[in-house]
Amino acid sequence: MDTSRLLELPDELLLIWHAHRTEILLSTGVLLAIVRLLVHWRGRKAKIALTPPIGTPTDEKPRFETEITPEKAVVQDVSIGESPLQKRRTPRRVKGTRNLRKSEAEMPVVERIQPYVFYFSLGGSTRAQAEKLTASSVDENEAMLPPHLLDLTEIDYEDYFISPPKQPASGTASFYSILIPSYNIDTELSNFLSHLEETHHDFRIDTAPLSGLAGYSVFGFGDQQEWPTEQEGYCTQAIEVDRWMARLTGRKRAFPLGMGDVKGDELEHRLEDWRRGVHNIMVDVSQGKGLGDGISGSGDAVESDDEDDVDYDDGETVISKPRKGTTGDLEDLKAPIPVDFTTTSKTTSTPKEMVPKTSPTYTNLTKQGYTIVGSHSGVKICRWTKSALRGRGSCYKFSFYGIASHLCMEATPSLSCSNKCVFCWRHGTNPVGTTWRWTVDPPDMIFQGMKQGHYQKIKILRGVPGVRSERFSEAMRIRHCALSLVGEPIFYPHINELLAMLHREHISSFLVCNAQHPDQLAALGPVTQLYVSIDASNKDSLRRIDRPLHRDFWERFIRCMNILREKRFTHRTVFRLTLVKGFNIEEEAAGYADLVERALPAFVEVKGVTYCGTSTAAGAGLSMQNVPFYEEVKAFVLALEAELNRRGLDYGIGAEHAHSCCILLADRNRFYVKGEDGISRWHTIIDYQKFFQCVEYGKPFSPEDYVGRPTPEWALWGNGGFDPRDERVDRKGKPKNDAPPKPKIVPAVTDIDEITPVEAAAEVVKETPKEPVGTDQLLGRQYQRTLQMRKQLIERNRTSRVVEI
Repeated sequence: MDTSRLLELPDELLLIWHAHRTEILLSTGVLLAIVRLLVHWRGRKAKIALTPPIGTPTDEKPRFETEITPEKAVVQDVSIGESPLQKRRTPRRVKGTRNLRKSEAEMPVVERIQPYVFYFSLGGSTRAQAEKLTASSVDENEAMLPPHLLDLTEIDYEDYFISPPKQPASGTASFYSILIPSYNIDTELSNFLSHLEETHHDFRIDTAPLSGLAGYSVFGFGDQQEWPTEQEGYCTQAIEVDRWMARLTGRKRAFPLGMGDVKGDELEHRLEDWRRGVHNIMVDVSQGKGLGDGISGSGDAVESDDEDDVDYDDGETVISKPRKGTTGDLEDLKAPIPVDFTTTSKTTSTPKEMVPKTSPTYTNLTKQGYTIVGSHSGVKICRWTKSALRGRGSCYKFSFYGIASHLCMEATPSLSCSNKCVFCWRHGTNPVGTTWRWTVDPPDMIFQGMKQGHYQKIKILRGVPGVRSERFSEAMRIRHCALSLVGEPIFYPHINELLAMLHREHISSFLVCNAQHPDQLAALGPVTQLYVSIDASNKDSLRRIDRPLHRDFWERFIRCMNILREKRFTHRTVFRLTLVKGFNIEEEAAGYADLVERALPAFVEVKGVTYCGTSTAAGAGLSMQNVPFYEEVKAFVLALEAELNRRGLDYGIGAEHAHSCCILLADRNRFYVKGEDGISRWHTIIDYQKFFQCVEYGKPFSPEDYVGRPTPEWALWGNGGFDPRDERVDRKGKPKNDAPPKPKIVPAVTDIDEITPVEAAAEVVKETPKEPVGTDQLLGRQYQRTLQMRKQLIERNRTSRVVEI
């Protein structure tokens, strides 16, 4: 073939393609289809040969199976529709030998054990058991250090349950013993469980952050009469703590979970057995014996209800039945699986009551004088209400804003709080929480229950000596409501509806919040005066004083400051600073000035802390030494005023109430008003009728629209702030600056029974000076005179004598 013919070959092929391309394409497609069907048929035949029906005996081995050694014989159990190469999850086979993990070889040597005993208690019984356990755990062995007793309500969880506490000496490891009671209400224990769960799921924290512990063990206290089984609630919270600790420690349960019935006869025996077991384990660990054979600890970080989620890989496979609910390859699925991406849990639980009547929280709060309204609200009589009824003065709110204490109702729609303040006088018995997860009572029921509870408590006071009849009659008509009793009132989902009910009956509202719920604060409707507790000027101090439950507490706090700045034109905003010596006074005036500059509140109340003398406060490091003197409060206020003025913020001291150790700073530009006589005066008093008119009018209004009369002269700076119409009385019931009475002669009486309170009262009236004396003082002297006369008749055998009144 010559060269010219070769050169013409491409042209001829192109002509053939154009002439027969349809036939060529069809033939090629048919050929490819035949090849595809042939390959599919051969593959299906091989699969059937390799996967005979279940129960069919066969001796033929798969041609692709690799050589199998006798030590690791594997029998494949593959159902039709499953991939033969899919790795099956099968039960773990116990081979009788310990499977060492790499981490065990790297574990540090433990020479000494530092025990920590954690407990939670509402009524004190668990605390008593914890103290007894701590005392009995003292060991003469040098490797066992003295145990530390810690209350879960008094510690910062991040110090102990995110990483083990640092020890001063190397070779010392911590060991946790945790005593947990069971409650069917939300307490601080619920927050502790939430912390453990959040720590486990926090991607920023290691999988087992507490793996540095030498071990842990939990003992639960339950009531089998109320909750007979674990499914019904017996020791459920201890079980939860044990489960989460197993995850956080990486399988370091040193001794099994102990449980005891508080109403049974074997509680002490069970607790002692558990204590001895834990003690023996700690001794073994200190001697280098570890936590025992098998896995590291007698428990596994994966509990019985979670075993399906773990794939054990110990080099051995056994025959097992396919698990229910498992599926093969995605190709075998006939229909898509519906997935709800809006839910985070498989089951939804019915909301429960915050404070059930059968709960210890209900009992403790009622013992403290609270009337529980519904399931989450409360009302209580303030001591200043009793004082005002007897003519002994009102609280600082009367001096500052014109609220008579005997006309004021102190209540809350939410007993739950998001803080655990060191100075809280509620003894730590109120519930705590970061989100509302309880049943919600309607606002009308709460409103009626509050009024009914308040009036009932007022009626009880009508028999108290010294109560003035006119003030008692006035007290039967509530004029003000301080939503500041306990908890977080703004936490209640229907707070705006409740405030509207108060205003419709011309009851003014003072609402206090802790700056931890910015969304609720932003949505708050009209309120007569809005308080925000400012207990610290920086993040560290706020953590130490308020001990907030939210992890982002400072971010929430700052958001609330920004919201207050926006609300200053629609709400009468107040900063309330509670000064605690040793916590938030020293060198913090500049920090508080930063917060005032950010939020620009109308008023700043500065008050010294009131010490309640409870073990809760003592455990937080609070004592009478932390209560500032009034002179110290005055010095702080002057320093804060100077710092604000230096920054160009025109705040001045508008009023004071020395009896409450409280001083008011006010914005001069808004509340230092020039009168008709041309003289500027402080106007901190509220015109409540104007406020109700503004609310009923339905249009936007500002705090300046209901500014009242000038602040009374006796309430201004330097005058003390005590109402001159009332009489100040010290703790012993005697007026201030009373001169001691002189001895008087009392005639002899022939019989003790002849001395009656009426005769004693007559003697008191004879000996009483002509100056006016209150009814309560007269009755008090009458009672004292009766006791004195009877006592001296016995001692001197009915003879004449000199009696000092």
